[in-house]
Amino acid sequence: MNASPKLKTQGPGRPKDMEKRAAILDAAKALFTQGGFAGTSMDAVAASAGVSKLTVYSHFGDKDNLFREVIRAHVQERLPDDLFDFSQGADIRATLTNIASRHAAMETNTESVGTFRAILSDCHNGGNPRFGRLVWEEGPVRMHKLMQRLLEGAAARGQLDIPDVSRATTQFLALLKGDLLIRRLFGCEDCAVQFAEEVKANALAAVDMFMRAYSPRNVSV
Repeated sequence: MNASPKLKTQGPGRPKDMEKRAAILDAAKALFTQGGFAGTSMDAVAASAGVSKLTVYSHFGDKDNLFREVIRAHVQERLPDDLFDFSQGADIRATLTNIASRHAAMETNTESVGTFRAILSDCHNGGNPRFGRLVWEEGPVRMHKLMQRLLEGAAARGQLDIPDVSRATTQFLALLKGDLLIRRLFGCEDCAVQFAEEVKANALAAVDMFMRAYSPRNVSV
C-alpha cells in the first residue's frame, strides 16, 4: 500500500465537515463495491466525493480506516444498536421479527453482495485476509454480540428458555441466512420480486422456528 500522509483523524465537527464526511463515505461505498479494496484509490474517492485527497485523509487517516468506516456505516444504517434494545415489557417475537426482516434485507441487497464479492476477490490467491477479518468483525461479530445480549435479556425475563445463549444466537443468525445469500452471490435468483418475497418469508420462518425451539414449555407460540 502506498504511504499516506501522517495526518490526525478528526471527529465530526461543523455541518459542512459532516457533509464532506458523508460524501466521502458514499463515494467510498460505491468504489469499494465496484473495485474492491486494492482497486480503489484515495485519489478516486476524493474525486468522486468532490473533495481534496487531503480532506479524505484528515477525516479517515488511511484507506484501511476508511474501509472499516464504510463497512461500519453500511451495517449501522440498516441494523442500528437500538434495534437490539430489549426493554421491560417488550415482546420478544415482535423484536426478533423486526431484526430478522431488516437483517435478511441487508444481507441480500445489492450493496452487501457487491461488498462480499469484492472481499472474496481481494482474499483470492494469497490476498491479505485482514480485509475479510475486518468485515467479519464489523458485521457478524458485532451482530452476534448484540443478539446475544438481547437473548440473554429475554431469557432473564422468562420469555425464552435457552440453555446456551451463544449457540442459540449462532443458530438464529444461520436460520436467517438460509441459502439466500449464497444464491445472490452466485446470481441464481430467477426473479427480483420473487426473491424479495422469499427473503421476507425466510425471515418470518426463522423467527417461528426459533420461538418453537426456545419458548418456555408452558407458553404458547
